[in-house]
Amino acid sequence: MSSEMPQTFFLPETEVPDLEFAGIRAQYAALKDAIAPRIAEVFRHGRFIMGPEIEALEDALCDFCGAGHAVAVSSGTDALVAPLMALGVGPGDAVFVPGFTFTATAEVVLLLGAMPVFVDVDGASFNLDPSGLERSIARVRDEGALTPKAVIAVDLFGLPADYEALARIAGAEGLNLIADAAQSFGARRGNRKVGTLAPVTTTSFYPAKPLGCYGDGGAVLTDDPEMAALLRSIRVHGQGSVQYAVERVGLNARLDSFQAAVLLGKLPAFEGEVAARNRLADRYDAGLGAVVQPPARFGGILSSWAQYSILTDDRDGLRARLGEAGIPTAVYYPEPMHLQPAYRDYGGGEGSLPVSEALCGRIVSLPMHAYMRDETADRIIEAVRAAV
Repeated sequence: MSSEMPQTFFLPETEVPDLEFAGIRAQYAALKDAIAPRIAEVFRHGRFIMGPEIEALEDALCDFCGAGHAVAVSSGTDALVAPLMALGVGPGDAVFVPGFTFTATAEVVLLLGAMPVFVDVDGASFNLDPSGLERSIARVRDEGALTPKAVIAVDLFGLPADYEALARIAGAEGLNLIADAAQSFGARRGNRKVGTLAPVTTTSFYPAKPLGCYGDGGAVLTDDPEMAALLRSIRVHGQGSVQYAVERVGLNARLDSFQAAVLLGKLPAFEGEVAARNRLADRYDAGLGAVVQPPARFGGILSSWAQYSILTDDRDGLRARLGEAGIPTAVYYPEPMHLQPAYRDYGGGEGSLPVSEALCGRIVSLPMHAYMRDETADRIIEAVRAAV
């Protein structure tokens, strides 16, 4: 497949501008000839739910990342909850999650009656801090009220977490390790791509993700055939080998054929898009490193750059000035999970996760997508420098 992937991109002059935050319209302008026929084919065959595109997409995802099995589901959130169900996570269990993440990582734990235990993140990578995880596991075991059951590591902004360290800890503690790769599909550590770094990997195809569809969608990747079989059952209401034979409690988590068709149209260009995102990140680094704190880089790790997030002590002022210059920005995330109203009863309160709390006051994300022209990137860089 890689030989078919273009390494350069263009945006026709008559199409949409490329100064978009996530570049969704710019991408469609470049790839519509690959996407539109696949959507038309869904109308032709009429199998709008779980049509032939689903199996084709699952095969293509495995080919891309090297995983043994892919199970397409209806959203990144369902991709998280289904493996927890398959692992039997429930009341009395503790699931360790980062405090600096999107709510889906924690809410799926509570939906199953288990308890999220928030762990601080590393200040450079923004990902789960292995030493903090070890301390949290020890504390939960000492308290004795909960049974440590699983760890969900989040690859924030497209950078894979330290799965070597996390796997050692999970193995020593007898915990299940799940990679929340909602933002990092297409990334890799060394020669291993996301989808193969943890026993179970979940991802999202929300439109703004590096590989996004035009609605909700997600997938679970694993080398375990028994886990894959359980997930295929869970996504269709716990169905067994015979229709209406219900073998377990499940979900309505089927991916629709239109979204799979969109993803199949995008996949041939995806590796080239990741390369283009990395070139844009390099350009940002070179232009902004003297005025703000750019994202940390780590040898041997390729990010898929779901977001390019900088740190600055005047985040709100910078955003206001960039807005006046017509530059869109976003904040991921304005408040850590343990201080959100929905989770305050489950965290340690203010001051318990100092790195996560500090990041939420300084972080801001700039436009990032594969179809941005160099002159547009330079305009953004100059606007940031002027604003700072």
